[in-house]
Amino acid sequence: MQILPIAIDRTRPEPLQKQLRQAMVSAIHDGRIQPGQQLPSSRVLAQGLGVGRNTVTAAYDELIARGYLQARARRGIFVAQKPVPPVKAIQGVSVDWARHLRLRPSRFEDIRKPLAWQAYPFPFINGQVDPALFPLPAWRACSRDMMGRAALDWWAADRAVEDDPMLIEEIRRQILPQRGIFARAEEILITLGAQEGLYLAARLLAGPDSRIGVERPGYPDAQFLVAMTGSTCVDLPVDNEGARVPDAACAREAGGLDLAVLTPGAQCPTMITMSAARRTRWLERAQKDDFLIVEDDYEGEVGFASARALKAQDAAGRVIYLGTLSKVLAPGVRMGFMVAPAAFVREARWLRRIMHRSAPLNNQRTTAIFLAEGHYQTLVRRLRSAHAERWHQVNAQLTRDLPGFLPPAPCHGGSSIWLELPDGMANTDLLQGALAQGVAFELGDAFTAPGNAGRFIRLGLSCIPTQSVGEGVRRLGQVATRL
Repeated sequence: MQILPIAIDRTRPEPLQKQLRQAMVSAIHDGRIQPGQQLPSSRVLAQGLGVGRNTVTAAYDELIARGYLQARARRGIFVAQKPVPPVKAIQGVSVDWARHLRLRPSRFEDIRKPLAWQAYPFPFINGQVDPALFPLPAWRACSRDMMGRAALDWWAADRAVEDDPMLIEEIRRQILPQRGIFARAEEILITLGAQEGLYLAARLLAGPDSRIGVERPGYPDAQFLVAMTGSTCVDLPVDNEGARVPDAACAREAGGLDLAVLTPGAQCPTMITMSAARRTRWLERAQKDDFLIVEDDYEGEVGFASARALKAQDAAGRVIYLGTLSKVLAPGVRMGFMVAPAAFVREARWLRRIMHRSAPLNNQRTTAIFLAEGHYQTLVRRLRSAHAERWHQVNAQLTRDLPGFLPPAPCHGGSSIWLELPDGMANTDLLQGALAQGVAFELGDAFTAPGNAGRFIRLGLSCIPTQSVGEGVRRLGQVATRL
């Protein structure tokens, strides 16, 4: 008996009550259930859908509380009346957005991930979460604790510029010392991932008269942020010791640098760890020429071969350190942090307030509890072990299955592998053939100069199951052989 234009799918993992609520809300919004329409009784609807009467009653009660339904004494349940006033359309010429827009971020070439990459059995995609490794029950328990009255009273308020002091303390106590960094609370700012930290630093430190050094190959959004500020972008070539320090004579002749954006812990995208000698030269040059450094430590604690942070050697306060929890928790959690002198953090905090006020305090408190109860460090150890095993497995198969593919040398490991393709092979052709075999990976074009388009790929290791790595590399090798 079809009594309402809704259906329940018992193969879906969502609870039946949640499915029923969502289906009814959708039907109301779509007009399939009309305002003022009387709904079947809970017994009749339960029989018609083949669910328990308590399920329907709970769904009705929740939708009444939300204002979608109304209970009328001795009459039944009705869809709430929500008359919409007529709107008079104003006729005119369509907006010429090309004339009005002063900035076109959509034209920047972003990192390319295959569409619906989650559906492929061999997803070599970087920066994503392996569900088999994430401790979902622990995160759920921390979320419940966050919803307790004592915690809710704090995070539910509009704090404007404040961060959760519990999270700041856990970052100071657990995360930063592992990178060799010791900071006061006023030197730490919570950000929406390291990405927001990059944006804040660019807005505060760069302008049309600035010269910003950016690694090449390097993180594309660092290049985009330089372009958005109108600054001059100075390419910093990368060799087997990391980003090269510009020649002193050439740098002075060109006007020097005002800021350098570096990834010394694990260079993006090559994963090369900057040598100790190169780190020292960068700090000495920054001091001598009076410029600043943004250290993007995007790999952070999951980099099983990475060294101490460049910030740990920064006695003069010239390094702005950007860290992220996204590589450990999940990209969607959007939790990162900035460590810098208090004078800079104060301005970054007020710029963040203009953008969106504080980072979501409920997520901050959940993350703080996750750290305080030891779940975070346990997860870090699991991720490091998994990444190391996958990295060594791919490298062991390179010579046999992907002859002619060149990894950076030296590279001591990480959550992805950067590969240069053999001469005459295009990465788009390789990707097309690989997808047909269930293998997904990222093209390297966004990281490199236009003249190197088609020459590089990146194999992410964070979300592909360890037991699938070998077969994925083998299939990729078969496609490469055919090409």
